[in-house]
Amino acid sequence: MRIKKNILLTTITITFLSCFTYVMSQQTKPTEPKIVQDSLKTDKTKGQALAANDSVFTDKNLKLRPYKKSAHASYYADRFNGKKTADGSRFNNNKYTAAHKKLPFGTKIKVTNESNGKFVIVKVTDRGPFVKTRELDLSKRAFMDISGSKGYGALKVTIETIVE
Repeated sequence: MRIKKNILLTTITITFLSCFTYVMSQQTKPTEPKIVQDSLKTDKTKGQALAANDSVFTDKNLKLRPYKKSAHASYYADRFNGKKTADGSRFNNNKYTAAHKKLPFGTKIKVTNESNGKFVIVKVTDRGPFVKTRELDLSKRAFMDISGSKGYGALKVTIETIVE
């Protein structure tokens, strides 16, 4: 009888400890991604801000060709940072780049958030996204610039190609 009590007590203790260990392993503190912002350079002769090298902040004097309205866009996960893209370059979540299934590499596109009108101009450097319902994967920096909130994971956007 005493052996059965010891076995039962040991089984209950092991079960409790394994459950406690599992619960504790699932509780991780979420970390906010650190997004590095580029500073704008100033033209000393005119006192005007110049756009950074990797993006365009205005759409004036651009020839735009409509590509798709109400397209679903998401952004790259941090784990892809530094990996090679389909065009052979290294992916950087702080640059203005995108992945598209069909558009040629190097195509510059204007992506406008349909809910707030904010837009970015990005360069297609990769293939994807590989989710049927999504049309475009943006770098995290481009996505955050147009989303207006960190709570979104996907947006409805309008895509226009830039004709040069």
